[in-house]
Amino acid sequence: MTGQLISQLIEAPVAQQILERLQARQHEIESFMRALVEIESPSGDENGSRLMVDLLENAARELACVAEVERVDASGFGQHLVIKAFQEQTDAAQVLIVGHTDTVHSVGSLAERPWRREHDKIYGPGIFDMKANCVLAIEILRTLSDLNLKPRLGVTIVLTCDEEVGSMSGWPLIERVARERNTRYAFVLEPPASGGRVKTGRKGTGIYAIKVEGKAAHAGLEPQKGASAILELARQTERLHALNLSGSGITVNVGVVHGGTRSNVVAAQAEAEIDVRFTTEAEAEEIDRILTSLQPVDERTKVFVSGGINRPPLERTTAVVELFEKARTVASYVGFQLGEAQVGGASDGNFIAALGIPVLDGLGVSGDGAHAVHEHIDANDIATRGALIAGLLLSV
Repeated sequence: MTGQLISQLIEAPVAQQILERLQARQHEIESFMRALVEIESPSGDENGSRLMVDLLENAARELACVAEVERVDASGFGQHLVIKAFQEQTDAAQVLIVGHTDTVHSVGSLAERPWRREHDKIYGPGIFDMKANCVLAIEILRTLSDLNLKPRLGVTIVLTCDEEVGSMSGWPLIERVARERNTRYAFVLEPPASGGRVKTGRKGTGIYAIKVEGKAAHAGLEPQKGASAILELARQTERLHALNLSGSGITVNVGVVHGGTRSNVVAAQAEAEIDVRFTTEAEAEEIDRILTSLQPVDERTKVFVSGGINRPPLERTTAVVELFEKARTVASYVGFQLGEAQVGGASDGNFIAALGIPVLDGLGVSGDGAHAVHEHIDANDIATRGALIAGLLLSV
């Protein structure tokens, strides 16, 4: 599945040509983005998802470079979309571009926070994460096709409709598409880190639950006969949070707790939900070992742990660094200095990296406020970011 980076790079005038073409279409691109933002598509809204896919599919089918468009039903969510382009340019090898059409904003958010442009900022629910980038993916294909610039590898775009809630059906589709052909590289259109930095590393994630069984007793008459499940859970929480000071890439957060029945009863039960993050596979194995072997501090209690790792880490490998250096050079051709970041949040890029494919994440349009009421993009970055991605497609 992996492949060597081809020693090639587009020339600066070509990157400038792409940039100018995208700048000339700024108005049309913004109009397309507005059309998507004004379709509310929170995860699980099947109608919104299908309307999004309608617009994206219609735009893709207009392009001469597009060979195939596939809509994939996702029960309870809507539809995923797969777009295959420049397929004749490849020896059964491809670059995978991944994004998603669902948002975290509930229906009704648009009425409260409608599309608006304030100077160079464009606001709207889901525009930053990541409807603008769904449009950008189509516009990159359009620009390359119009300029008769053909990537050496085929280009396959996968836009899923359940990423914000864990990609339960989206990830199997991405894996299937990645394995259909020799996927050399993957570009993930998630929002960039601050300053427009791409993401060359993401922590993996795990979700666990702790359940403690104690012994009830009257808190006033015979407290010594009880064994507090809440106290035991508190002690376990302190143990786990101490891992955050270990200096490793492991972080633990006991985020939700429940327990007890009444204030005058020593609690017989307590439970907690735990989020864990880690930088490497070795750290994933270590935190799983720690959690699954927890022993009670108070031997009168019992501790049970369930759950596990749900996303592997996206590690900053040599191949990822080489891909980033190539991106940084292309970025310099269109007038900006591209930085990189390693972040704690996970994306579908984590899954792709686990297949051994070099991943460059956070390639979306710059902005701020993902999942927040002030979510927006920087309009001046649309053409620049599109030129960067298009230039990368021509450089691998």
